[in-house]
Amino acid sequence: MYFLCGYRIFNGTIDEAVNKVMNANDKIHIVSGNPEVLYGLYNKFIYNNFTSKSSIIIPDGIGVVKPLRLKGHDIQKIAGIDLFIKLLDNLDKKDSVYFLGASDEVLNIFIKNVRKKYKNINIAGYHHGYIDIENCDYIINDIKSKQPTIIFVAMGSPKQEIFITKYMNELPCKIFMGVGGSFDVISETTKRAPLWIINSNLEWLYRILKEPVRIKRFKKNINFIFMCIKDIYISNIRGLHLSNNT
Repeated sequence: MYFLCGYRIFNGTIDEAVNKVMNANDKIHIVSGNPEVLYGLYNKFIYNNFTSKSSIIIPDGIGVVKPLRLKGHDIQKIAGIDLFIKLLDNLDKKDSVYFLGASDEVLNIFIKNVRKKYKNINIAGYHHGYIDIENCDYIINDIKSKQPTIIFVAMGSPKQEIFITKYMNELPCKIFMGVGGSFDVISETTKRAPLWIINSNLEWLYRILKEPVRIKRFKKNINFIFMCIKDIYISNIRGLHLSNNT
């Protein structure tokens, strides 16, 4: 693990992440650590949970990868949707899954596509994501009754992370992952950026051009960059201090 602004960032490959998640002995919360998510959660009560060993934060975005490389770390970007799909690829009948999120319309198309593509997946249940997470006993009871081993929550950040943090100990699931708009992509109601844009680390720009309203959210990315600059400066000062004392 590498540290960035207090967060423990996973430093392996996507296949190593899948292996770590699928073979975890305890409950595990997968967080797609892009700048918007990490900045948005920094001052919330769930921050402490993301610095614990019960979470695995993947470096989802060049805004996280680049600062870590500037700190001298060799790290690969792992997009949340890519890890989500990899996990779906690795599930079999013994792994029951609950899908929570998106609208009814998108969710129904998503479930149809998942059943068509992933023949071995055991879908325990599913429900749309337009719920009050402070008053959703009916959802919690449904999940408990279905006894899934994995739950994917597509409510957007920070709502999905707050939901998982709030109910993680209460629910029977072993693996928890917030997947943002992944249901929309797999249902093909939203298109992901072309591969050349993804490989050029410009997916964030593609999203803004497709949805100009996202420009308001981009402020979080800028704020996170300043957090990273401070973190890198402090790390360099500590490194200089240690070298002067050896």
